This record gives sequence, structure tokens and C-alpha cells, in this order.
Amino acid sequence: MTEIRKIVTLREAIFAEPGFRAPQPVIRAVGMAVIRNPFAGRWAEDLRPLFEAGAELGERLMPELARMLERAPVSYGKGALVGVAGEMEHGGACVHPMLGKPMRAAVGGSKAVISSNVKVAAAGASLDVPLGHKDEPWSFEHFDTITVSLEGAPRPDEIVVVMAIADGGRLNNRCGTEPIR
Repeated sequence: MTEIRKIVTLREAIFAEPGFRAPQPVIRAVGMAVIRNPFAGRWAEDLRPLFEAGAELGERLMPELARMLERAPVSYGKGALVGVAGEMEHGGACVHPMLGKPMRAAVGGSKAVISSNVKVAAAGASLDVPLGHKDEPWSFEHFDTITVSLEGAPRPDEIVVVMAIADGGRLNNRCGTEPIR
């Protein structure tokens, strides 16, 4: 059973960017769970409890995040901040092996890899969570980032597990729709 200290959800509505007003706002929703890292301060070969923590948190948070949007989700991303007594692999164990399944289920299925970012950091550090289209990995409009942080987390023996979804891409995309060849 995952030891959760706290869960924070955020909803961001983007109405405009310089020189452009959206016909309807793009909504982005983020869920962050602060959990105890059972491997903080020690090496372990088998990180399966963190795989399972990722799945458990995804099942708990992703349906709520999807309900926070005004339209169907089209992009997603994930990440983790690992407290300084842990290692980057601990964050990877939370977000890679099993978190994808509940994320994909909550967005109605998907074809593209879920972009991610993991780092070891002190409490209050920020994490840039990359977002990408759930089905079209080359959708430039959906290459985006949401930056998150929590005051007081992660403590040295904690991990902040982050999931993010959005119902639209960047406003007023002018970077094209595909690579220039």
C-alpha cells in the first residue's frame, strides 16, 4: 500500500497568449501525489512497489483530472520529483512501468508514448512536465510543457508523482505541423 502524504490537483484555463485570444480556453489539469519513498537512503534491485504505486496513483487521480477538462483530453505527460535521499531510478519506477495504463484509460485510449521528466531535487523544486498529443506524436501544436512545484515537497524520503492532461494544444501555433525535411 502506497503511503500518501498529500494529493494536490490544479486546473489551469488558458484564454489568451500575446496577440491571440482563444475561441475557447485550453484547460490543463495536473495531479500531484506526495508519497513516501520506501527505498530512500538504500539501494534495492527490485523496485516493483514503486511500479505498483504509479499504477495505484494513476487509477486514483486520472479520472478526476479528466473530469476537470471541458472537452475530451488530447494531450498528456507525466513526471516525478525524487527527494534527495532517493535516486532518479525511483522516480522512473513510479512513472514508467505501470502508470501509463491508467493514464491511457482516462484519456480514452492512445497511441503515442507518454512524455516524461524525472529528477532528484530538494523540496520546492520545479519540474517541467512535457505534454504531447495522445495519438499523434508529431503534432507540433501539442508539444507543450507545464511547470509544477509544491512548497515543502519532496522531503528527502519522498517522491512527488505528477500526471498532466490537456484538452487542447498551444494557442496560436506557428511552428508548423510537421518536421521540415
